[in-house]
Amino acid sequence: MPSPQQARAQASAITSGKTAPEAEASPTSQLRTLFDQPRLSPGQRRIAQYLIEHITEAAFLSITDLAERVGVSQPSVTRFAGAVGFSGYPALREKLQAIALGSLAGGPAAAEENGANELQSAVDAEIENLENLRRDFADPDQVIAIGRKLSQSTPLTILGLRISASLAEYFAYAARRIHPDVRLVTRGGSVAYDALLQSREAGGTWVLAFSMPRHAQETLTAVRVARSAGLKVALVTDLALGPVADTADVVFATGTGSRLVFDSYAAPGVMAAALLQAMTDADPERTQARLEDYEHISDQHQFFLRD
Repeated sequence: MPSPQQARAQASAITSGKTAPEAEASPTSQLRTLFDQPRLSPGQRRIAQYLIEHITEAAFLSITDLAERVGVSQPSVTRFAGAVGFSGYPALREKLQAIALGSLAGGPAAAEENGANELQSAVDAEIENLENLRRDFADPDQVIAIGRKLSQSTPLTILGLRISASLAEYFAYAARRIHPDVRLVTRGGSVAYDALLQSREAGGTWVLAFSMPRHAQETLTAVRVARSAGLKVALVTDLALGPVADTADVVFATGTGSRLVFDSYAAPGVMAAALLQAMTDADPERTQARLEDYEHISDQHQFFLRD
């Protein structure tokens, strides 16, 4: 049975009308498909990057040599092999050797087709994520409906732990301009539980949660606490399936950029902005009044530089 990465590559070949060898002419493309796992840790991303950049040499390294070259432990290499779908490092190295030997046999024809460097390829991946999101927005009804629910929830709780805190902070900062009571939760454990329970006691009905890779166990626990307290949960994440998504009431799944050591969040950022837009449209009179009040205060206290 093919691995998930191989299945995606085969599907891509079918939809493009090319055979698998034609669709995988570039060793760099093959490796990026193989390693395109948003749940890889930063250390595992370093291993993936090294293999992509040094495939002809790295494919023949022992696990000890590879770990030394990358600056990680041997168990880290073993865990990396498992994370990308192999039984262990020997199986991964066999695949790498096949790719490396194929690139040598292909000569110049096996070079990267579009000449993109690593950073450009990362941007290309994010463009694809945004194009997928644009297709999802062809039917905006769910976004509009949840924006209305979030607007009506007073207080409104925004949850984002660990790496997801930045997206939660962005949303909460903007939402406070148009909503009278926004509560931001960026710490897990009992602090999160207290905030969620207090939000429900104060009359809140919805939580907007962000869960980006690597998905935190404490996010799952917090979402479960929110549900048990009687709060509804809308989730912005990269996976439509999984424990956190299965626990939420509504899921907005958007791709994350996973080509670099640390993820990038172009599509989740646009999704957050779209939900904010839906909130503003849900109660235009309140939105206008609050924005005007804020502009008056910001001018009075000179919050911003003047052009």
